[in-house]
Amino acid sequence: MPMQPAVKIFSGTGSLYLADKIASRYGTALGKSHIQKFSDGEFQPVFLESIRGDYVFLVQGTFAPTDNLMELLLMIDAAKRASAGYITAVIPYFGYARQDRKDKPRVAIGSKLVANMLAAAGADRVITMDLHAPQIQGFFDIPVDHLDSSAVFIPYMQRLNLENLTFASPDVGSTNRVREVAAYFNAEMVICDKHRKRANEIASMTVIGDVNDRDVVLIDDIVDTAGTLTKSAALLKERGARSVRAFCTHPVLSGNAYENIRNSVLEELVVCDTIPMKQECSKIKVVSTADLFAIAIRNAHENRSITSLFIHSQRRER
Repeated sequence: MPMQPAVKIFSGTGSLYLADKIASRYGTALGKSHIQKFSDGEFQPVFLESIRGDYVFLVQGTFAPTDNLMELLLMIDAAKRASAGYITAVIPYFGYARQDRKDKPRVAIGSKLVANMLAAAGADRVITMDLHAPQIQGFFDIPVDHLDSSAVFIPYMQRLNLENLTFASPDVGSTNRVREVAAYFNAEMVICDKHRKRANEIASMTVIGDVNDRDVVLIDDIVDTAGTLTKSAALLKERGARSVRAFCTHPVLSGNAYENIRNSVLEELVVCDTIPMKQECSKIKVVSTADLFAIAIRNAHENRSITSLFIHSQRRER
């Protein structure tokens, strides 16, 4: 009988902190590889063990700097040229996802370009989490397993045991995401409608819905400068909210984000470990996605369902 191809998990330098936990949860050691760096700034990934015919999973988020994306592309190319049997790019945070359309003339659609580059490099599949817009999956001509952070956030929310739970969307774009979680808890939801003058600058904001004497949970996929998030929290408190906390998947946390969060009315900001933290902040709590990615890798290898990992999908099936 032919041997079953082995599963081998490797990591780029940007996501080594998470890949090590994923491999441990999966029950294997992280594969041996090395990123050779040259004096001119170029680098070259090298696999230090045979991967011929194996199922290779390459863990690397494509957050800044862009070297992380280039490193992933080179790792995929190296794995293809080393005769890997099947190559899956595990991308906890898919960078450039906010460039998903032409919102003004003569701009790039970055997320489509990155999807093309991953496929051209030789990836057979992508596993990622909480794309900024779910329809980005359609930019790929290879299978995409799109994991949902609610699988790690919902158990955390349940442990809080809040009395008058209400969910809030910090903008209109997040309403579908928030509505699904609110439905799981049979809770109400409100919307913080904002108008921007320009990127990262809010001109005005209003709350649609009643939050008086409510414990409000803001939900979003990305927290960047935290300007929208902290302004939403302040407005909700002004409208009578008893407490305000936030759950955001990807802690981009650029610019004055940490200062904004420290000085905000937020009880806490709960984020995933899809991007490494740059600073410590007492208000920020990090929950791990390692178990979820490890199970997704096992299910992908064994051709089992990924949908079964979604908590509110399980609820619909009950």
